[in-house]
Amino acid sequence: MEKSEARKLIEQARAAWDAEDWLRAAESYERVLAHFPDLNASAVWWYDAALAHKFLRNWAKAYDLGREAAARAPRGEGDPAYWNLGIAATIQRDWATAREAWTGFGIELPDGEGQIDGRFGLACVRLDTGGEREVVWIERLCPTRGRVVNVPVSGGRRYGEIVVHDGEPKGERVVDGSTYPVFDELLLFEASRLPTLEVTVAAGEAADLEALVDLFTEHGFGAEPASSVRLLCACCSEGTHEQKRDVDAGAQQVSLAAPEDEARQLLDRWAGGATATGRNWSGLTVVG
Repeated sequence: MEKSEARKLIEQARAAWDAEDWLRAAESYERVLAHFPDLNASAVWWYDAALAHKFLRNWAKAYDLGREAAARAPRGEGDPAYWNLGIAATIQRDWATAREAWTGFGIELPDGEGQIDGRFGLACVRLDTGGEREVVWIERLCPTRGRVVNVPVSGGRRYGEIVVHDGEPKGERVVDGSTYPVFDELLLFEASRLPTLEVTVAAGEAADLEALVDLFTEHGFGAEPASSVRLLCACCSEGTHEQKRDVDAGAQQVSLAAPEDEARQLLDRWAGGATATGRNWSGLTVVG
């Protein structure tokens, strides 16, 4: 390939990029890189080609091209080539490459080999289940994986599932003066076995609802009163939103994550508590 042809292909790649035609952009970059893999500008082309395949959710290609991009990136300086490779390697379950990528980015990981199951703090993830979008809390297991610790109220998702999320925050949640990033989900990494149930409960005080949530949490399950759910428009969801963890008293629906038999036992235990006043439940239904 002549350099003049390569220049035209790079121009085509950039035009396709501006038009968000990711496949055409990636193909143009790859044609040039097949002949000029190690020019000074090639590191950027490798990165853009890998990123285009990330946008396409072609994780095998994002992984292959991402390894080339990371091999040409400076280590320990937060270069995004390492972050994108870390995501792709995680999705491919190549833990050695994922660990190398996060270290190359400049992140300190827990000691060990294989799957990364650390404690990277709380964050939020915007789930997208075929058009329904919902922001839930996660416990971050690594820079790009998190376990869902809310009971999702949108269909098709469950408490306890592990999701892979993007690295660029799209919004913030502020709770008690602390700020947490909101990331977009990339894919479901590990499904949860806990079904989602709905039940109508009545509670005389907010503390009664909090006691129900605490009881299910103590047993490794989830409970989400309807009064704790906030509806936001897309614009507000991607901005900074101050969030309270309050729940209201009175009759309301509660989403639960637990096996049905155990949910019934815990609901009966909650309703018959020694200090319970006006607690009752009805209409337990499996919804997902």
